[in-house]
Amino acid sequence: MKVKQLSLDERNWSQRLKSICFEPNLFLLFVSPDFNCTNQVLEVLNKNFTDAILVGCSTAGEISNITVSDKTISLTAIKLEKTRIKKVSFEIRDKNYSEIAGKEIASKLIEENLKHVMIFSEGLNVNGADLVSGLKSKLPNISITGGLAADGSNFIKTFVINNNKMQDNTIVGLGLYGNYLKVGFSSKSGWDSFGIERLVTKSKKNVLYELDGYPALELYKSFLGDEANNLPSSGLLFPLSMRNNENTPPVIRTILGISEDEQSLTFAGNIAEGSYVRLMKANIDRLISGAEDSAILANKNANESSDLAILISCVGRRLVLKQLVEEEIEVVREVLGEKPSITGFYSYGEIAPFGAFSPCELHNQTMTITTLTEC
Repeated sequence: MKVKQLSLDERNWSQRLKSICFEPNLFLLFVSPDFNCTNQVLEVLNKNFTDAILVGCSTAGEISNITVSDKTISLTAIKLEKTRIKKVSFEIRDKNYSEIAGKEIASKLIEENLKHVMIFSEGLNVNGADLVSGLKSKLPNISITGGLAADGSNFIKTFVINNNKMQDNTIVGLGLYGNYLKVGFSSKSGWDSFGIERLVTKSKKNVLYELDGYPALELYKSFLGDEANNLPSSGLLFPLSMRNNENTPPVIRTILGISEDEQSLTFAGNIAEGSYVRLMKANIDRLISGAEDSAILANKNANESSDLAILISCVGRRLVLKQLVEEEIEVVREVLGEKPSITGFYSYGEIAPFGAFSPCELHNQTMTITTLTEC
């Protein structure tokens, strides 16, 4: 497995692409929505590397090595020497088809020796939880990781990279096949729960209407104080922890929007009626420790040193960490060592199992890590 990691800006991208001195069969591109030369970059890559697959998405920050940047492309050129790759895509025009999209993508990828699936989805018009449910229903024993595209903290328009195109309303699935590929993965948060647990008494999919019989937005605002005036953006700083029952680990859900008329909250993933939720708040040291824990678990799951680490962290973590954001990347580097190249992006949702023996879930506010190597 050969890997070349590059950070491209609008001044140097053409020159930097010339430093790729092998024939990649896969490119990962995590692209700032403010990068103005993306189409030109795709055109050059498709012209010079005709047999390579290009996938990726827009971001709320690009990760390259231990640096977090804006207005760049974090580009990873990869040559998998013993692993077969297959790309499929699904155009989605309605969130209600998210589960169907997951099933369709999974069905197209099911083949002998499927080892791992990576998903890059547009981030605003997809129900991420339903997408994951669809994928899991067809691939119950296959590890799945990935993330939802982002648009900074604007929540206006996202896109995915699908070979030579930037496409909205699209989900791309990447299948990796063969027994020579070693994959590690993990997802950890580091957020702190506070206050009492509340019962979800009315919800539909990812829209929360009532908690303990009270209007959800009214109750949520009562906890936020002055920050309630900054909703929905301030909701990134106060996500909810949700558990369906006592035997399942809680997942974190981030607010995407509010409705004053309905007194409801719209989340990045489903909030099940009958589940229990608690408010969460950030602790900077715990967030960084959460990233470290994620790296430790990913390393353990891979069971050997990796060649590439793909980091997908939540935009909410970046907003909290601010100028300290690179510290969560640096602790991952310290755990993984100097060997693996590091790429990734800040997202609107992360897709991964909690660990080696747990099912895939949609997460918010986590650091999700996927490591790859060939043996």
